[in-house]
Formats: sequence, structure tokens, C-alpha cells
Amino acid sequence: MNIGSIKEKNPRGIPQAPFVEKVEDYIKDAADFEKILAIFQERLQQYKYMEQSKLNAVQQYKTKIPEIKDTLTMVEFLNTKKDSDESIETNYELNDTLYTLAEIKPTDKVLLWLGADVMLEYPIDEAIELLNEKLSIATKNLQISEEDAEFLRENITTMEVNTARLYNWDVERRRNIRLAEQGTKNLKI
Repeated sequence: MNIGSIKEKNPRGIPQAPFVEKVEDYIKDAADFEKILAIFQERLQQYKYMEQSKLNAVQQYKTKIPEIKDTLTMVEFLNTKKDSDESIETNYELNDTLYTLAEIKPTDKVLLWLGADVMLEYPIDEAIELLNEKLSIATKNLQISEEDAEFLRENITTMEVNTARLYNWDVERRRNIRLAEQGTKNLKI
């Protein structure tokens, strides 16, 4: 059986690790051991790399989602005040430790940071629609990344168990060879 022929995958195409119940199904002779062990270790490293990537994505989404929610809340608040004659006085953040006072006149447009130093002006209704869409996508991607990280964590455990089984099989094989050689020496004496 070849590890490369695994057909079961998660919805994003990540292959599921095989569970080695009988090492003999994977290793036909001692010459296969090093090759199969190398393949298993390579797959284990691939899973670990993918897991780290997914965990980084989870962290980014957990930072991004509250920012989108805060922006959406503010735009919705501005939307409720757009037909009013009252200005809004507020403190706003210039940077991490510096705030200032601002007076916001009623408006039907907002400026949104899109990233990469790009800011665009939107009508409030379009901004709300855009932010809701971005929030929905980010929430879905967070869920997918968390599912993938869990799937990868399970497969890492499976591959670690598989590797241990391969090592144990090889230790047992070598012990049996050594015992057989000692038995042959004892017969010759």
C-alpha cells in the first residue's frame, strides 16, 4: 500500500493520513523501511506546515472580524444620523496612544480603508452592504480555517502514531535478527 495513493480528503483537498494498523501492509521487506519512513516523516512535516498556516489564518481572522464589526457599528450609527441636523462630537484614535476630538456633520458618505493604503468613499448604504459581506466572508473563512486546523491536528497525531509503529516494527525486526544470529552462534559452539 502506498501513502501517495490516499484518496480520502477534506472538503479543501487536504489528504487524510492513513492509519497503519499492520506495518506489513506498508513494508514488504527491510529495504522498504527507510523509504516508507521518509515518506511518512515528509507527510508529517507537510501537515505541521499546513497546520501552522491555518493557525496563522485563524489568528488573522480573529483580529480582523472585531475590526469589521466595529466599523460596521460606526457606519450604521452614522446612517441613523444622516438625516439629522445635529453634528456628532466624538474622540477618535490617531494612532495607538493618541486620540483627538472631532465634530462629524451629518453625511450620506463614508471613507473606508480597504487595505494596502487604499481608502475609498462609499455611500453609507453601499458601505454597510460591503462591510456585511466582508464580515460574512471573514466569519466563514475563520470557521473553515479552524476546521482545517483541527483536521490537520488529528492527521498529525495519526502520522506520529504511524511513525512510532514503523520504528517499533524496525526495532522488533532488528532484535529478532540479532536473536537469530546469537542462536546460530550458540548452535555452532
